[in-house]
Amino acid sequence: MSLQLAGMRAGTPTCDPEPMLRCLIVDDSPRFLDAARGLLERQGVTVVGVASTAAEALQRAGELRPDVTLLDIDLGGESGLELARRLHGQDGPAPVILISTHAEQDYAELIAASPAVGFLSKNALSAAAIHGLLANHGDGGRGDPRP
Repeated sequence: MSLQLAGMRAGTPTCDPEPMLRCLIVDDSPRFLDAARGLLERQGVTVVGVASTAAEALQRAGELRPDVTLLDIDLGGESGLELARRLHGQDGPAPVILISTHAEQDYAELIAASPAVGFLSKNALSAAAIHGLLANHGDGGRGDPRP
């Protein structure tokens, strides 16, 4: 006798056709990390890790291989913009989305010059906003956009 879940037939996929987005969040505020993780996970994003410093972010990105990295522009004494360049230089880099409490226009030129795929205000953070930026970037967050 076969054990099957109600409504499922043998040979049908057991998961959604599109895998959940795997995200790394880099921010120096433990309160924001907790709030962002909770929000995104409730919206179907898998937060595979968090980091508070550039060194932690580089290590976690290399180990966890997220689909996208959310990166605070101001990491206390460290520059998120510089970290975005360093993450982009890693093998198989995930797209980076810069985040900040500041308005996008405050950093518009720096964001445009960075390897990040876009910017989100922290108060506009959502799974839909992340998916939208990744879709506009052309890879949907599923790996390296290079051919």
